[in-house]
Amino acid sequence: MSVDAVRLAPDRTREHVAAVARVLVPILLALAVGGAILLILGKNPFTYYGYVVQRGLFSWGGLQETMTRMAPLLLIAAGLIVAFRAGIWNLGGDGQYLLAAVVTAALAPALVETLPRGLTLIICMLTSIAVAAAWSLIPALLKARYGINEIITSLMMSFLGTSFANVLVKLFFRDPTTTVPQTRSLDVVDRLPRIFGTNVHSGILIALAVVILVHLMMTRTAFGLRLQIVGANPAAAVHAGLKVGWLTVATFALSAGLIGLAGSVEILGVWGTVRADWNPAYGLLVVPLVFLARFNGIAVIGFALFFSVLMIGGESASRRIGVPQDFVLMLVGLLLVFLALVEYLDHLRRKRAGV
Repeated sequence: MSVDAVRLAPDRTREHVAAVARVLVPILLALAVGGAILLILGKNPFTYYGYVVQRGLFSWGGLQETMTRMAPLLLIAAGLIVAFRAGIWNLGGDGQYLLAAVVTAALAPALVETLPRGLTLIICMLTSIAVAAAWSLIPALLKARYGINEIITSLMMSFLGTSFANVLVKLFFRDPTTTVPQTRSLDVVDRLPRIFGTNVHSGILIALAVVILVHLMMTRTAFGLRLQIVGANPAAAVHAGLKVGWLTVATFALSAGLIGLAGSVEILGVWGTVRADWNPAYGLLVVPLVFLARFNGIAVIGFALFFSVLMIGGESASRRIGVPQDFVLMLVGLLLVFLALVEYLDHLRRKRAGV
C-alpha cells in the first residue's frame, strides 16, 4: 500500500462517519426532543415510541398499512429527487398531487364501465401524469424564461391547485347520488390488484420500480448528468452548451408527473374517491425525507419506510394513548430544524478543514 493511500484512509473513514452522523443525528435529536415534549404532556415517550414501532412494523395489519402508505411517499420522493438534483425547488407537490388524484377519481368510475380494468388503470395513471405536468408549466416557464424564483411560483400554484381540486370535486365531478361532496367511488374490485391476497395494493411495486429507475436515470444516463450539471452550476451548464431552459421545463414536468402518479396510485389503490377538502399534504412532508436520503433513490426507500411506520403507528397511538395525531407532524418539523442545524455545523467543519 502506498504512503498516499495510508494517509487517505483515515480521511475517508472520517467522511463516512460524518455522512452517517449527518443522517442519524437529526433523527435522534428530533425523537429526543419529541420525547421530552411527551413527558411535559404527561405521556411516557417509551410507551409512545414502542407502540408506534410495534403497530407500524411488527403487527401484520400495521405492516400492510405501512407498505401501502409507502407507495405515494416513494413516488413523491422520486419526483422531488429529480427536481432537487437539478437544483430546482418544486414545492408545488400538494397541488399537483391533488389535481391528479381528483382527475383519476373522476375518470376511473366512468372509464371502467366501458373499458377493461387494466386499460382503465393505465389511462388514469397516464392522464394524472399529464395533468400534474401541465400544472407545473407556469412556474417552469417563468423560471426558464425570466428566472423567477420557482419556490414562490410553485408554492402559489400549489395553493391554486389545492383550491381548484376542491372546486372540481364540489361542482364538476360531484357524485349526485350522495349528500357528501365527493366524486363517484371506484368499486374495490376495479382498483389496483392486491399482492398475494394481502391488503397491500400493487402500487407499491410501481413505486419501488419508479424510484429505482429514477435513481438509475439520475446516476447512469446522459440526461441525468445534464440535470445534475444544471443543478450544480447553471452558468457552467450554459457555457457547456446545455439548453438550460428546456432542461428546466423538462425537470419540472417529470417531477410533477411523478408526484401526479402518486396521487393517482393512492386513489386507484386505496380510496377510490376524493372527498372535498381532502388533502394528506404529503408534498412538503416528503421534503425532509429526500434530504435525509441525500437525493439517493435507493436510500430514500429506507426513509420512506421509517416515515410510514411513524405515520401509521402515530395514527394508532393517537387513538390508544391519547397523543394528538399532529404530534407526528411536529416530529417532522423538529427533524427539519435539526437537519438544517447539522448541515450548518457540517458546513463550518468542512470550511475549517478546507474541504
